[in-house]
Amino acid sequence: MTDGTFRGHTWTKPAARTEEEEEEDPVDMMVMKTGCAGLHHAVQECMAEHRDWRQCQGALGEFKHCMSEQQARRAEELRSRRAAQGTSS
Repeated sequence: MTDGTFRGHTWTKPAARTEEEEEEDPVDMMVMKTGCAGLHHAVQECMAEHRDWRQCQGALGEFKHCMSEQQARRAEELRSRRAAQGTSS
């Protein structure tokens, strides 16, 4: 604007995203962090094949067990961090 003319905002439409640029599914991202992604995919494949969760009890049970173990590890990690912070204060 130093020359006295106002050019306004440059509004451009963003380019369409390709498949590679698509956003990751937040659930998939969360499950990947747990180490249970393979079991999660097995549940998804079973559900896609059978379309009846009752036929996927084995896969669901394994996934549930994996997630429960991960939650227990995470809870212990948080307790350890809190304890370490409490002793260093």
